[in-house]
Amino acid sequence: MSDAPLENPAAPGVAGWIPAVGWLRSYQAAWLSGDLIAGITLAAYLIPASLGDASLANLPPQAGLYACLFGGAVFWLFCSSRVTSITTTSAISLLIGASVGELSRGDATRFGALAAATALLVAGIAFLAWLLRAGAIVSFISESVMVGFKCGLALFLASTQLPKLFGFHAAHGDFWANSSYFLRHLRETNPSSLAIGLSALVVLVLGKVFLRTKPVALFVVAGGIVAAAVLGLDKQGVSLLGNVPRGLPALGVSSVRGVDIDHLLLLAVACFLLAAVETAAIGRTFAAKGRGRLDAYQELLALAAANLAAGLGRGLAIGGGSSQSLVNESGGARTPISGVVAAGFILVVVLFFSQLLRSLPQPVLAAVVLVAVTGLFQLSSLVRLWRASRGEFVVAMAALLGVLGSGLLRGVMIGVVISLLQMLRHASQPHVALLGRIPGTPLFSDLERHADNQPISGAAIFRPEASLVYFNIDWVCDRMRQHLTASTMPVRLVILDLSASPQMDLQSADSLGVLARELEKAGIRVHAVGAHSSVRDLLRGQGVDALLGGVNRFTSVDDVLKDFQHRTGQLATT
Repeated sequence: MSDAPLENPAAPGVAGWIPAVGWLRSYQAAWLSGDLIAGITLAAYLIPASLGDASLANLPPQAGLYACLFGGAVFWLFCSSRVTSITTTSAISLLIGASVGELSRGDATRFGALAAATALLVAGIAFLAWLLRAGAIVSFISESVMVGFKCGLALFLASTQLPKLFGFHAAHGDFWANSSYFLRHLRETNPSSLAIGLSALVVLVLGKVFLRTKPVALFVVAGGIVAAAVLGLDKQGVSLLGNVPRGLPALGVSSVRGVDIDHLLLLAVACFLLAAVETAAIGRTFAAKGRGRLDAYQELLALAAANLAAGLGRGLAIGGGSSQSLVNESGGARTPISGVVAAGFILVVVLFFSQLLRSLPQPVLAAVVLVAVTGLFQLSSLVRLWRASRGEFVVAMAALLGVLGSGLLRGVMIGVVISLLQMLRHASQPHVALLGRIPGTPLFSDLERHADNQPISGAAIFRPEASLVYFNIDWVCDRMRQHLTASTMPVRLVILDLSASPQMDLQSADSLGVLARELEKAGIRVHAVGAHSSVRDLLRGQGVDALLGGVNRFTSVDDVLKDFQHRTGQLATT
């Protein structure tokens, strides 16, 4: 049975930006059973996860349920991925909890309003990114930043949840302050809290190992509620979840001040970046497995719609959930209809069964969160970065330590800034290869990488391996000058191979002209080859092509060498 044909890149009109309008027309009844089963299974994962994430955000539990309910009710209309699930996430929830607290000043109602307003701001940013086709901005958060951020996030989350597991109040500081507080207050451990929490933790870990596609967390939550009632855990000092209002909230825009928007804007940008990066990564994963085509820009519109609904529904900012999406896929989802089914299941819980959640022990909820965040700490990814690139490892560690010491918002921004600085450093200092002849051929490659290549006596062949622009042209020219100065053999010919430089700006063209004049005065002829069409046009337009031997698309390095040797008889392979 084939997957549903969701993709339709040329879809006109409404179907072009609401894909569901198109693929619903070809929906087959045979897919419904798979979508129903996957949707119910997905809801069984979303309910405990949303409760835990609401706790991380310091919001009442219903905020997490509302976010998944309203966000899930609209996401399916706009998404391009078949199985991506929209949900609350640990990263975004903790970011909200750590950042909104200072603005709310302990007022729970105001806290909820600010969290909902953040979701609306995320929706606005996502919509603008879609409208301006600016989705590429999410690429500024590199994989190394995300690895470090997630590892730091996992450790920070653990520092906030361990006190709840042990039955005493948690601190509200950075990782180091929370860890110190936890160690100092271990003597306040409530044995009953620890027993129920560890029991839940063991079951969840075993379920993650042996029952990866089963909603073990839902059964643990249900078991915790039953245990609280049968054993009277509240009388033993075990904290319970508390009241969860039944029914739907009043829909609308939260009441916030203009100054609040200014304070929330940076938070909303960070939440958007995390949501967009994670959602796109999930979609790419499934597209690579043959589960449909991912339209990254369409996912931005889907994020905008989902966060708009979540904000209007008094929820919090949401994004794609990797584990939930995997559950959705393994449950047999054929189309995004499974997301609608999950939202409907959550609606039933909110309308009729939410009061049952009030007896959920907090240590059980802490265990759910702790197991969920184990997937965030990617030690193997850190090891891979260390082996592959020390620079990337430094970026990851900067993000990790930034999260632990400066908080989540500053941590991710520190990682992004360092990543950008590294990118700029690489772009401003490109490799300038010195070429030698590949033995027995008319081809040339990097002498540094291939020791058997043959250098050409009397000639220096340079290949800058980047586009030549205003911030790197001086570096490129200086590298060539340094080699010519250090050469023990007199150089009579410089060949500039521009085949690895697809673009060039005016300043670079002028700088190459200056270098060519300088070398001509020293008796060194300069000839450029391999220039791309736009580069040739620029060099001609600036009158630099004559200084570089008259650039064209026919002459090769070997041609220039043969011509020069024919004229002067000076060159030879060494």
